[in-house]
Amino acid sequence: MKRTPKLSLLNQPHSNLQAHTEFIHRLQNSQDLKAAAKTHSNIFKSGLSNHTFTANHLLNAYLRFNKTTDARKLFDEMPETNVVSWTALMAGYIDVGEPREALRLFGRMAEARIQANEFTLATAINACSLLADLETGRKIHTRVETLGLSSNLVISSALIDMYGKSNDVDNARQVFNHMICRNVISWTSMISAYAQNAQGDYALGLFRELIYENSLALAPTQFTFASVINACASLGRLVAGKALHLAVIRRCHVVNDVVASALVDMYAKCGCIDYSDKVFRQILQPTVIPFTSMIVGAAKHGLGKHSLHLFDEMLARGIRPNDVTLLGVLYACSHSGLIDIGLYHFNSMQLKHGIAPDARHYTCLIDMLGRAGHLDEAYKLSTENVPLGAVDAALMWGTLLSACRNHGRLELAVKAGKRLIELNQQVASTYVTMSNMYASIGRWENAQGIRSEMKRRGVRKEPGCSWVELRNSTYVFYAGDLSSCTHGSEIAQLLRDLEVRMKERGYVGGSSGLVFVDVEEEAKQGVVGVHSERLALGFGLINIPKGVTIRVMKNLRMCGDCHEAFKLISEIIGRDFVVRDVNRFHHFRDGSCTCGDYW
Repeated sequence: MKRTPKLSLLNQPHSNLQAHTEFIHRLQNSQDLKAAAKTHSNIFKSGLSNHTFTANHLLNAYLRFNKTTDARKLFDEMPETNVVSWTALMAGYIDVGEPREALRLFGRMAEARIQANEFTLATAINACSLLADLETGRKIHTRVETLGLSSNLVISSALIDMYGKSNDVDNARQVFNHMICRNVISWTSMISAYAQNAQGDYALGLFRELIYENSLALAPTQFTFASVINACASLGRLVAGKALHLAVIRRCHVVNDVVASALVDMYAKCGCIDYSDKVFRQILQPTVIPFTSMIVGAAKHGLGKHSLHLFDEMLARGIRPNDVTLLGVLYACSHSGLIDIGLYHFNSMQLKHGIAPDARHYTCLIDMLGRAGHLDEAYKLSTENVPLGAVDAALMWGTLLSACRNHGRLELAVKAGKRLIELNQQVASTYVTMSNMYASIGRWENAQGIRSEMKRRGVRKEPGCSWVELRNSTYVFYAGDLSSCTHGSEIAQLLRDLEVRMKERGYVGGSSGLVFVDVEEEAKQGVVGVHSERLALGFGLINIPKGVTIRVMKNLRMCGDCHEAFKLISEIIGRDFVVRDVNRFHHFRDGSCTCGDYW
């Protein structure tokens, strides 16, 4: 039987430099951590620690095992370090999720008067990307320009990624535009920057430019496809997403976790949860990433029990959940009214999975309690000492405000609204919600006072809009705007005809209490009748063939009156509709919705 040769220098502390160096080089490719520790001891006994080259090899061996503590000990014991030592340790900290320590090392390196090279700078920029630290990233960018490295391919790609993750797309594009030559990594970084910052149209346009380059050196990678598929997901572009799916299959990327997860997410966000499940089930050995995508997708489609089943399946396979997985589980419980199960999973996060709840998990818990009407408990949780930044706190209070609106708890809504205004976050939506709540109980003077305050402070509400995709083109509709929309007169007539038929089934337009302007009762039907989702539905009924599901996307929450109307229309017309609003999906079929009127 052939034996694996043993590493033979462990007991030879006085071996020469070349032998030790060759041994450590082999050690980096082994899996013997004990050998690394012994070698560490031996090179110091032999006096070879003065040889930086040899010590750097051992440093890399430790980092290969993710033993940053041992690597740092060796680094601190080295009499002399060089740029390779510092860069390797910085990269090691990034690999184990400690980018702040990498940046601290970068600062100490400058104090030690060791000149950074292109790899050091790219590593420091990568740390800024992980932290979304725009201020430090800009300082490093200035240093890059001073050193005359602006055209460096590695650094430029890292800068594009950093600016993209820091929500500074304009600077990312400037770096991209000034690159003398680009590789597929720089193209992918720029596409990702657009996709991550809700500029999906630009991401798709840039991807088309990449394809037109028609160069083997610029062939899209799995990460390129994942980024552009994510752009389709954010836009709800099902046709483009399907075309990319076919391209992925041709290039054999579909088995890849990154691409498969993006496809699962894209189909879910385009309202095709069955397609998501089909792609997911084709993955032979799914990891936590596709499982999480599927759990979150099912949750947003109101399939809470299916999400929980997937979570149990994941645990049964021995796959550890991450923080996003648990967020998906809590979301599923929140939108399906599974309060006891949701509380169990929240309370077991730290104990069972070693994951400390963060602001997102607390906000989801508040949402869960608020939707179920447990507003006093939700308010109490909101006032506890949960570590939150301004944006996180605004999201939490905004969630509570929304729950108060749904359950008519004006006194708590006022408290939540004041907190939001103090934080100077979500101000427009806060004012509108407060005004609407006063209007819903007939306190028109208070409602008008809030609207007047909005005008005085120059606060503008985001206009409600909905859109429909037809033959790879997107048609956008704004609330109340029939004159400028495509097929406006036909849509108006169709909606009037449908309203007559709905009334025959007991529908009373505007009766939900969700029309928040001081108008006569008979006029309320006209106000609700031109909500953007109804205009989009009318367009879909005219232009999308029978048998094809009509998919409507909306930038705000779907109103209760339109929700009731869509249920009735689905029964009258005998067609399926899917509406994606800012929170979740609604599947209308045969007079009912998958949300069970719980959203």
